[in-house]
Amino acid sequence: MKVMHVLNSRIYSGAEKVVCQIIHAFAGEIEMVYCSPESDIVRQMVEGQGVTYLPIKTMCTSELSRVIREQKPDLIHAHDMRAGFFSALCCGKIPLVSHIHNNAYDARGLSPKTVGYLLAGFRAKHIFWVSQSSFDGYAFHRLFAKKSSVLYNVIDTDEIYAKLSQDANTYDYDMIYVGRLTYQKNPQRLLRLCARLKQDKPDLKAAIVGTGELEDELKALCQELNLEDTVHFLGFQPNPIKMVADSKAMILTSRWEGTPMCALEAMALGTPVVSTPSDGMKDLLTDGVSGYLTEDDEQMAADLLKIFTQPEHRRLLAENARKTFDSLNDGEAYKRAIMAAYQ
Repeated sequence: MKVMHVLNSRIYSGAEKVVCQIIHAFAGEIEMVYCSPESDIVRQMVEGQGVTYLPIKTMCTSELSRVIREQKPDLIHAHDMRAGFFSALCCGKIPLVSHIHNNAYDARGLSPKTVGYLLAGFRAKHIFWVSQSSFDGYAFHRLFAKKSSVLYNVIDTDEIYAKLSQDANTYDYDMIYVGRLTYQKNPQRLLRLCARLKQDKPDLKAAIVGTGELEDELKALCQELNLEDTVHFLGFQPNPIKMVADSKAMILTSRWEGTPMCALEAMALGTPVVSTPSDGMKDLLTDGVSGYLTEDDEQMAADLLKIFTQPEHRRLLAENARKTFDSLNDGEAYKRAIMAAYQ
């Protein structure tokens, strides 16, 4: 059996990690390839893991149809709505599995995106949703209830600990953000939170790992808020695991989420997570027990200061987060669910 994973992204972040993890999980059992618009970062990360990378110039019917003709996959596994739409246009009689990785605001009402995805929804033999909220949030979700299931993300802990051992450096960040610098992630709020925290902790040290279309705007805002010595823009990092492990806290200020891979990694490593109560994060954290969830910036600052200044409290949060992670992270069940959809 040959499966072609189709993505619309030129970045390597959460959904892209999920795809590579699926490919590794089925290594030696199912031949799988990774197809997305050409990107040096994606090529580096995907091929660096021994995965076959099939770049296309752009996501369009001519390019995707060409790759499908050349590769002759037995099944197409399309990730997120745009890739699902184009895969539905091009797949012909090839079975299609759709996989939605977040609960995007523009999928919640009547829009070109929600209407366009109807084609993929009707064409797909199965649809995976990364959280219950991502399924409930899609405007036409009731049409596809019988062919849908919620599939929470998992991570390969052996891989995480292997990456941890590969970095001999020591980091001293109070908090770390790992992710794309985009509207969804609301990184402007993160910088304003840093400015608020600096009033109580003048020596605050925060790391931002990732790139995106808001990077220049954020660096300008950083100067405006006098955070040049506080916030460290580290760009894309192929292996930020040790940075996460050494940080006192991970911060997420997202407007919406699926089940963030970075949060799962932090929980596995024992780094407390403080987040807005966005979608899948509410399934991962119990406020005040295994991390913190709040929409209020003052409360978020207070929660972070408590983590920074109370090592025993930080240890208890980490211990509870690990227990939650262990109860949720079932890689074998995840693999069985995907195999059932493929058959």
